[in-house]
Amino acid sequence: MTTTPFGAQTAARATAVAARATDLTKVYGQGETQVVALDAVSLDFHQAEFTAIMGPSGSGKSTLMHCMAGLDSVSGGSARIGDTELTALSDKKLTQLRRDKIGFIFQAFNLLPTLNALENITLPMDIAGRKPDKKWLDMVVDTVGLSGRLKHRPNQLSGGQQQRVAVARALAGRPEIMFADEPTGNLDSRSGAEVLGFLRNSVRELGQTVVMVTHDPVAAGYADRVVFLADGRLVDELREPTADAVLDRMKRFDARGRTS
Repeated sequence: MTTTPFGAQTAARATAVAARATDLTKVYGQGETQVVALDAVSLDFHQAEFTAIMGPSGSGKSTLMHCMAGLDSVSGGSARIGDTELTALSDKKLTQLRRDKIGFIFQAFNLLPTLNALENITLPMDIAGRKPDKKWLDMVVDTVGLSGRLKHRPNQLSGGQQQRVAVARALAGRPEIMFADEPTGNLDSRSGAEVLGFLRNSVRELGQTVVMVTHDPVAAGYADRVVFLADGRLVDELREPTADAVLDRMKRFDARGRTS
């Protein structure tokens, strides 16, 4: 495990930027009830890199992901996917961008029970009237280990297999970036490890960009780097993390999410 100074970018790691937050601010409420969920966060997410976002409860980690994925509006600053500024898009254009350029994985598998695994995987493209790239789709299915389960419906699959279908669905459209919100939260440790391995393989073997929100140091250990938030601010970063290193860093936060 190596640690880099906060905000440092080494030449060896320099890659194209898949998404960028610049002075990103999100405020809920007004007056005495006002809550600053994000406080001028600036952060790059690089292509073909697996980034985990961590922090205490209320630190802003899920808010950051939702703003970067176009699922929530921003109060100030900039959120970009590639060269596209999200805050400048109409609702229609934002919906189109989420459909065409962003993949999503959530705790809930969100599979349709009447469709088999393959039909669930291709559903977003079917709705958009797009035909899957068969070569890419076959590669994704092979990467997540579902080749023998494509005709099975969700109730015929284990929790880990259902989440693998959700991962494949997010990857199938070849998004520019994939956001995962606690993707192993509903899984046992073995199934969770399988899904995290598939996410890591999608980065290493398919060149995918993955951003994952998690509270689990073990899950964060699968990432290429971990960024830490506290009180809506970016406060630290680990490169090549291990579960122990992440846990040690998390212990430095007190109950209010401030570093010691």
